[in-house]
Amino acid sequence: MNRLELERLLIETFEIKEQSVLDSLYIYYEMLYETSKVMNLTTIVELEEAYIKHFYDSLLMSKVVDLTKELKLADIGTGAGFPGLVIKIVYPNLKVTLIEPIGKRCKFLQSVIDRLELKDIYVINERAEDAVKKYRESFDIVTARAVASLNILSEICVPFVKINGLFIALKGSSYQEEIDNACRAVGKLKVKLTKKVLLELPLKLGERSILVYKKTESTPDIYPRLYAKIKKNPL
Repeated sequence: MNRLELERLLIETFEIKEQSVLDSLYIYYEMLYETSKVMNLTTIVELEEAYIKHFYDSLLMSKVVDLTKELKLADIGTGAGFPGLVIKIVYPNLKVTLIEPIGKRCKFLQSVIDRLELKDIYVINERAEDAVKKYRESFDIVTARAVASLNILSEICVPFVKINGLFIALKGSSYQEEIDNACRAVGKLKVKLTKKVLLELPLKLGERSILVYKKTESTPDIYPRLYAKIKKNPL
């Protein structure tokens, strides 16, 4: 698919109405492509695959939760900006915080934000366990498209979520096993699974599951533990 076909796909699937949004996504793609030549941002840089596996994939969350409201969203371990930066471009009403421990990636994210003149989006160059000291229970939605298993990911992300807010984990097709293994963790963290949706990417490029957890009570202050302890002994 060429650029116009890919943009048409985004328009039809996500009801994008402004050409300026599509232009911003393409500028983002170009910057991603060029920067990935000299920095480890992503190996997915071919136009069609990048649009579907990065942009389309990031926007699938909008099929499960209403992103048109005035909400504060945090993306933990955002990397090159997926899904948080993509979501911000398409939903400028959101106040978005991107948390990423690697400084070079943060500089790239800020360069995209500056180039696109985005407002109400912030890049935090810290590990989540450190950032949570300032941003504990500050966000309506906290998401992550990280490779960590759900029982590890939930301990890192849930402490950022407000009471009655949502933790949204973006996973692959083998989500049920992760849900089962994370039952003990989510109980301790005070969130409850309210929705699980399995969706397919176009062109048979894979399946994606979106897991939505609602926070029912304040997470105990002992969480999150240091990452080394989380990884060595998951909840």
